[in-house]
Amino acid sequence: MGGSNSGCCLAFTLRYSSSWCFALCHEETWTLCSCFCNGTCVQIRPIDHQVSEFDLFTLDDIDSAFQNITRLTYSQNYHISGKGEGIVIAPHVAGHLLGGTVWKITKDGEDVIYAVDFNHRKERHLNGTVLESFVRPAVLITDAYNALNNQPSRRQRDQEFLDAIMKTLRADGNVLLPVDTAGRVLELILILEQFWEQHKLAYPIFFLTYVSSSTIDYVKSFLEWMSDSIAKSFEHTRDNAFLLRHVKLLINKSDLESVPDGPKVVLASMGSLEAGFSHDIFVEWVSDTKNLILFSERGQFGTLARMLQADPPPKAVKVTMSKRVPLVGEELAAYEEEQNRIKKEEALKASLIKEEESKASLRTELPVNDQMVLDANNTHSSSNAIGQRSEAFRDVLIDGFLPPSTSVAPMFPFYDCSSEWDDFGEVINPDDYVTKDVNIDQMLMPVDGELAGKLDEGSVSLILDTTPSKVVSTELTVQVKCSLIYMDFEGRSDGRSIKSILAHVAPLKLVLVHGSAEATEHLKQHCLQHVCPHVYAPQIEETIDVTSDLCAYKVQLSEKLMSNVLFKKLGEYEIAWVDAEVGKTQNGMLSLLPLSSPAPPHKTVLVGDIKMADFKQFLASKGVQVEFAGGALRCGEYVTLRKVGDASQKGGSAAIQQIILEGPLTEEYYKIREYLYSQFYAP
Repeated sequence: MGGSNSGCCLAFTLRYSSSWCFALCHEETWTLCSCFCNGTCVQIRPIDHQVSEFDLFTLDDIDSAFQNITRLTYSQNYHISGKGEGIVIAPHVAGHLLGGTVWKITKDGEDVIYAVDFNHRKERHLNGTVLESFVRPAVLITDAYNALNNQPSRRQRDQEFLDAIMKTLRADGNVLLPVDTAGRVLELILILEQFWEQHKLAYPIFFLTYVSSSTIDYVKSFLEWMSDSIAKSFEHTRDNAFLLRHVKLLINKSDLESVPDGPKVVLASMGSLEAGFSHDIFVEWVSDTKNLILFSERGQFGTLARMLQADPPPKAVKVTMSKRVPLVGEELAAYEEEQNRIKKEEALKASLIKEEESKASLRTELPVNDQMVLDANNTHSSSNAIGQRSEAFRDVLIDGFLPPSTSVAPMFPFYDCSSEWDDFGEVINPDDYVTKDVNIDQMLMPVDGELAGKLDEGSVSLILDTTPSKVVSTELTVQVKCSLIYMDFEGRSDGRSIKSILAHVAPLKLVLVHGSAEATEHLKQHCLQHVCPHVYAPQIEETIDVTSDLCAYKVQLSEKLMSNVLFKKLGEYEIAWVDAEVGKTQNGMLSLLPLSSPAPPHKTVLVGDIKMADFKQFLASKGVQVEFAGGALRCGEYVTLRKVGDASQKGGSAAIQQIILEGPLTEEYYKIREYLYSQFYAP
């Protein structure tokens, strides 16, 4: 298990493979390629294509990756087949992002929990994680990303966020929020939308990304995956929280430039400020003291956002402005010449491959006794007629071109293009007679899509733009005069909450990944003292072994053994005490067989649990006078029944909890004890 300090998501595999899954590439370079698994797939060319050359992968590669995704809903058990036979995986709510997932992997009764980036807080558009519902898993894999950070209350944080924005707007300044394209930005949009609606504000808010309209359109149809308050509001009043009245959706920077001058709020991609619309807007606004750059997430190391979040921030920064321009003149001619050369090479290569395939098929089709076939080992034929015919064909072939060395006969190739026939005539392919209309919306839509999705105009222009072009870059030094503020809206549990949750889950083994070295070491030492004795913090590309010390084996119960076992019903189950010895069947499987010698004696084992309220009703039905007094059950006149121990403790609560029966040894005492034992199965 390798550690990771990158902020890059586990795309296509773990975090977002639920009902709504995202494929997030490295946020410094890429825009969001969002795949709504039970809807329409919207695929957008990387933003970086506009400012740099990129050929690492294509849209076809993204399509291929999404085709390998298996769609699951929350709490759905998926049984792996093949090499993973016996493994069951299930996604659960993580609370970090819409579709964010905590993975539960079960094998032989032991659970492995993968919980990286979770949030226990209930937010406007998301419920909190269900991680605390897991108790004593064999292995818990989590992160230490926020281990050293503590957050204020949600109400205080939101108020500070809105106060900072309103202070800037009232001073006639602009507010830029560098955000992701479809993740945590949804929470920010709801905060601004609700505040603007409550206070009837007129300042414009813009959400500027290439996929802004597509993102909001799809989000409107996934309310059932959001918080309970949003789902109930829509259920009762049909009020969709993402029917935005104050946030305007833009897909081109030219649309923003056409807006009248005045204070405004702009949520623009990307959060790192390395590329995208936020990069260009930052360069334009950073030198104005009235403006505010408000970061809602920590920038990754080495990015412009992280540099500006330093304390103190730099007074001047260098930025690279890149622009794609069409090729003209000699550059265009050279490009077209190169493309023609590549096309000719590809056509020649394709023709050679086709020729080789045709000759291979000819070799398999020619009969062995064909007179036209020559024996390569015998250059002189014993038959003059055959020899003359061979020479004649050779003359024809040599006249004009040389036969290839792989030719099997000195003759022109003949291809039998015979058609298939059935009782009704020649078999035809109906697809050959169908006119195929190419539609960009349908082309990018999965076959089983339930939503009639459409691409943004900016997205279409990016995908269909094939004009020969190049990237021209210039380096600028800009003075940082505007205000810079960072507020944590990343949607992750803070250090105090992480420690509390880990103590509650109490895994047998804990693996820490994704976090700074300082944060990882701090959380590791805390967990060694308060959570579990086995804590691992692997380095990048380091492999660790977290195999359980317990071993599980599958055994077969023999018919001879089962015929002598006495079962007793306990609730919904039937249980029995079994004494057996392990043997092997004819197929080599392990089997439990009857003991060859008398079974050894064993102590009485009480199986089951008792609730005092239920036992009270049971005694009352037997005519025993019973009542609760001082936390104990008073039975009859002299007998008292009480529980000792905490049943909520983990790690064998049945052994910690005890039931104590107190009173004089009278007939009533033995009668109540007999009633008590009858609530258990005592093998």
